[in-house]
Amino acid sequence: MGLIRSWVESANAPDHPFPLNNLPCGVFSRHEAKPRCGVAIGDCVLDVAALEERGLLVLPGGPLMDVPVWNKVMQAGPQVWAAVRARLLEMLGEGSGERAAVEPHLVPLAEVALQMPFLVSEYTDFYAGRHHATNVGTMFRGAENALPPNWLHIPIGYNGRASSVVVSGTAVRRPWGQVKGPDHALPAFQPSRRFDIELELGAVVGTPSVGPVTVAEADAMIFGYVLLNDWSARDIQAWEYQPLGPFQAKATATTISPWIVTRAALEPFRCSTPPREVPLLPHLQEPGPMLYDIALEVGLTPEGGRETVIARTNYREMYYSAAQQLAHHTTSGCPMRTGDLLGSGTISGPAKDARGSLLELSWGGKEPIAIDGGTRSFIEDGDTLVLRGTCLGDGYAIGFGACSGQVLPALPDPYRRP
Repeated sequence: MGLIRSWVESANAPDHPFPLNNLPCGVFSRHEAKPRCGVAIGDCVLDVAALEERGLLVLPGGPLMDVPVWNKVMQAGPQVWAAVRARLLEMLGEGSGERAAVEPHLVPLAEVALQMPFLVSEYTDFYAGRHHATNVGTMFRGAENALPPNWLHIPIGYNGRASSVVVSGTAVRRPWGQVKGPDHALPAFQPSRRFDIELELGAVVGTPSVGPVTVAEADAMIFGYVLLNDWSARDIQAWEYQPLGPFQAKATATTISPWIVTRAALEPFRCSTPPREVPLLPHLQEPGPMLYDIALEVGLTPEGGRETVIARTNYREMYYSAAQQLAHHTTSGCPMRTGDLLGSGTISGPAKDARGSLLELSWGGKEPIAIDGGTRSFIEDGDTLVLRGTCLGDGYAIGFGACSGQVLPALPDPYRRP
């Protein structure tokens, strides 16, 4: 499939992230007005809530866009998702006879503030990238024991904090926490000194489930995807994670990009998971390609400095797809809800500059990486981290929008009383 041309001329540029092929879903506000549902098209956002209010977009079971989140549309299911997309393609396509009615509802992206695109019900983060798991395991357990015995059989995950998920552009405060003391000394309570990011893709669950689902059914449940930064305090994590896994080290913030790129927009970019070293059990086997060819990068900008791209990788490097993760999540009978968010786990590639975390890039701090004006082992106060993702099609690109956050200094000791 090539570029689908639009009468919104900026959407036709071959390198623009928001062509008519994309139509990602977000929430915007303008001039302090209440947030509204919109889709990105070229250099504008289309107020789809206004289209519904004026009868230009009529959906079964509507109104569905009378709230400033996409959850009602997501819960309505794949037939409604397809209907929304088809109607928007019709209205925005080159030569559309409805341009005069639709154009007044375009707002320049430069004039809006982007909000959380959906209400997060629950958040689960996985550890499903083999290069990342091998790198981290090698650092802490040696190459011969890098992967735990279960890793090649199930996508490992943990339940995170939905309350900590924030939209791109939200500042992140360096966390306090308990860290291991030297030798046999008591632990210390201090700001994290090894604050990190994890480059991930987040799958957004649209339709709910009760009971186990197949990988194919899980794939159909996914409304779309966002970029996801799993901020991680490595020194806090190293002290707390045994035997139950990450807790406060991962609770500071999880940043997502402001646009949900729908599964329909990503269809042309499907690709297969890598060959299996050991066969998966039947309930985790894929019926077809379940990953996507999404080029990813991480940029780091020190305060007052210029950005350095510190990593480039691709979502196709994952060992387990989001559909496999979601199917596995339901095996115990665990219900999944509209708005559940599944983090892919850190997306790293085989090369050193394809590692999706500073922990890996600096090899635990032993090999600092070069940035504008200095080096980094872990994040310093004032640094801004940004994740980007792009699918390259035939004469067009599919983008997610930036997923960024600046790290602010830790607050004064929250337990010191005057």
